[in-house]
Amino acid sequence: MYYYDPMFEQMERQGPPGPPPQMTPQLPSGPQAFAVDPGAINRCLFRFTFIRLTNGETFWFFPTFVGRNSVAGYRWWFFRWVNFGIDLRRISSFQCV
Repeated sequence: MYYYDPMFEQMERQGPPGPPPQMTPQLPSGPQAFAVDPGAINRCLFRFTFIRLTNGETFWFFPTFVGRNSVAGYRWWFFRWVNFGIDLRRISSFQCV
């Protein structure tokens, strides 16, 4: 069942409230997952989230939608936010702040 929340709809249209934090979170210790669970990354909705991809790339992300196999939102790219979506299997780790 889908729960409608007008606050989420407004936040999704407006995008992130400003630039991401200037700090870079440390790489978490321990084993890395083969794929990110949608339920785990769901707690990061509408929060600044630092993403590490399986290819080693890192960036700040502001998720606004989590699906069964993907996540969408805004990626910090050259000093601005751009729409972005990615397959959860490409994410090796993430940290919400």
